[in-house]
Amino acid sequence: MRALNVSVICFSFLLLFQACEKPKITAQSKNESMKDTIVMQDESNPAKRTDAEWKKILPEESYYVTRQKGTEKAFTGKFWNSHEDGKYYCICCGAELFTSEEKFDSECGWPSYTEPSVPANIKENLDFSFGMVRTEVICSKCGAHLGHVFKDGPKPNGLRYCINSAALNFKKKDKK
Repeated sequence: MRALNVSVICFSFLLLFQACEKPKITAQSKNESMKDTIVMQDESNPAKRTDAEWKKILPEESYYVTRQKGTEKAFTGKFWNSHEDGKYYCICCGAELFTSEEKFDSECGWPSYTEPSVPANIKENLDFSFGMVRTEVICSKCGAHLGHVFKDGPKPNGLRYCINSAALNFKKKDKK
């Protein structure tokens, strides 16, 4: 009886994980290689491009981070220690994500923000990679992987949006 209960529990977890599975990537035709035809299934996405197009237009590290869910090495990104006033945008589609007003020094080696400047431009997904449970942060406009959000930030909300510099563009605030 006990073995049956363990089997039922294991089967239940299997079903749960399958239900949480990420959307499938599809090929446009059987004759094209999958590498060149990756297309996000969200048809409302204005920044939909093939994998080959992303590879052509993005710097190598930005492609790795945003399209392959990579992470740049700590303390190496161009914005981790930047203190200029301005706004941070998605490198893939140009959506506004954060401002320097939300940025703080978390000493983690990546730019950190307390909240997005335009919450509608951020989407959060559970991330079970590397044997951890984290919350992935992606651009809601183009699906670019940006980084992760953690619950160890400063008050009042206690959040730390830990974002890869390679996923961002920056526009300095005009001094008037």
